[in-house]
Amino acid sequence: MNKISRIAQCIGAILVTASLASNLFAQQKITKLILPVGAGSGVDVIVRSASKALETSLGTAVVVENQPGAGGIVGTQAISKAAPDGFTLGVVSNNHVINPSVYKSLPFDPIKDITPIAVIGQSSMILVVNPKTGVSDAKSLAALLKAKPDAYNFASSGNGTILHLAAEMFLSEANVKAKHVPYKGAGPMMTDLLGGQVEFGVLALQAVQPHLKSGALKAIGVASKERNPAAPEIPTFAEQGFPNYIADGWFAVIGPKGMSAPETKRIQAAFVAAFNSPDVKEAMAKQGNTINVQAPEITASFFVSEMEKYAKLVKQAGVKLD
Repeated sequence: MNKISRIAQCIGAILVTASLASNLFAQQKITKLILPVGAGSGVDVIVRSASKALETSLGTAVVVENQPGAGGIVGTQAISKAAPDGFTLGVVSNNHVINPSVYKSLPFDPIKDITPIAVIGQSSMILVVNPKTGVSDAKSLAALLKAKPDAYNFASSGNGTILHLAAEMFLSEANVKAKHVPYKGAGPMMTDLLGGQVEFGVLALQAVQPHLKSGALKAIGVASKERNPAAPEIPTFAEQGFPNYIADGWFAVIGPKGMSAPETKRIQAAFVAAFNSPDVKEAMAKQGNTINVQAPEITASFFVSEMEKYAKLVKQAGVKLD
């Protein structure tokens, strides 16, 4: 074989290899997980902790995409408009069922324009303060706010979000006032809490844990019926004389409307497998999350009941947006 023939053979082998690689790449499936929240939020931390396990259970690459804005409306609209092929999903939280009561209109129906797949679990909500406030418990915070009505600011991830309503619930329970400062997501909210531009706010436990350990933030209480095993040192509000202040967070996976029942069940089973894998279970326990992946039909009825519950809370708080 002459030199030219050997070169031709090599070029041919390279082209075949490149073609096979190209075809393999084209055939690789990618599941996009849209999060209607900013980076660093509770849901964001949860999903990224489970992304590798989800790649195994779903059998595809997993790309997490944050699309925050308008209390979750921007990201949820993107989910609702995606093709119902099971490769674009979303992970939503309480805001999904709060928004219908907060906004005069939505660009989608939160029940009819999505496919409920699974409620994954719950997260403890923690009221935190910047240490500069000098308060260390719920009663001292209430006394500070009562002494100077509207002199202090509380942060949220946006008007009408669960983080907003959870803080409003404390103000109502304590019968005090403070100014609301809404941010575009939990990340910017956290930045100003740490910087002292705002005095307090409510966030998921997993989002504030590092800052509690470093002393950059101070936990006032957990808004659950019981203390969280991941942070047993944080007392409940009931222990501190505020028995009616309970605001648990939850997170659930949804898809666009029109997904087939077999595909929905396949994805639900993949989330069960991922969130019950040893590594993810350990991560969720450390973050203080309770995992109990529900069936699609239970998720659908849960959304309806939660929407009814929050409609009453939104009316009580007097929140209404255009």
